[in-house]
Amino acid sequence: MAEVVRQFLASGASVRVTGAPPEVMDGAEVAATAREALQGAEVVVLPVQGSTTEGKVFTVEGAPNPILDRAALAGVSQGALLFTGIGNPAIRSLCAEAAIPCIEYRESDEFAIWNSIPSAEGAIQMAMEASPLTLFGSRAIVLGFGRTGRSIALLLRGLFTEVVVAARKESDLARIWASGYRYLPLEDLAEGAKTVDFIFNTVPAPVVTAQVIESLPTHGVVIDVASAPGGTDFEAAARLGRTAKLAPGLPGIVAPVTAGRIIADMITRRFALQSTEGAGI
Repeated sequence: MAEVVRQFLASGASVRVTGAPPEVMDGAEVAATAREALQGAEVVVLPVQGSTTEGKVFTVEGAPNPILDRAALAGVSQGALLFTGIGNPAIRSLCAEAAIPCIEYRESDEFAIWNSIPSAEGAIQMAMEASPLTLFGSRAIVLGFGRTGRSIALLLRGLFTEVVVAARKESDLARIWASGYRYLPLEDLAEGAKTVDFIFNTVPAPVVTAQVIESLPTHGVVIDVASAPGGTDFEAAARLGRTAKLAPGLPGIVAPVTAGRIIADMITRRFALQSTEGAGI
């Protein structure tokens, strides 16, 4: 989010910040509370995780948590927009009462496709750090062929990894084949895992089971980038002596500048659709 602030300032926007660490304050107006920060704002930007159901906005450890409530939203400009990566019933209710569109961008195609690249790079970085093997010449299974799964498979292929993509639906298997990858029906995953070095999971369901992990060679590594709690039986992995890592929030961890630029660019484009005039954010 620090990079989001920098990008907004570079674009000429007037930015107020509250609940942020000092390093992001340079050039922005510092507000003590959410109510002060939102006064007259035309765009409200929450962090990717949004807020708790009590309206406490998430911040880095040690920074004060601003409170998003009716009083704070009452001060925004008419026609304002609110952006949050993840919404919840409380945020949606507040926005509905204030007649403010609540744009939850994390699951939108626009954001997720851009964000899949730093996610894929981060997953591959974790795999390289966790394995005694090079990805070059190794064998990997990617579970799921959605936005992140496609990016992981693409980058692995660029590293000359032998890539197999597993999926459940026939339409996905056909799409995998048409993209030039070997495909594996998900029900055959345990058998397929016997001869691979890496498994990259993007499916937010229990798919990397104890049976699959037991089939994996002892040097095998599982990197799970699905939403927490992931789709891997991590207890079985520990019991069986296999390396398995859950990797949530990779864009912000491995490439925070790129992740921030993606968010800022997306919000700027969305706002441009609403107005051709300059704005205070």
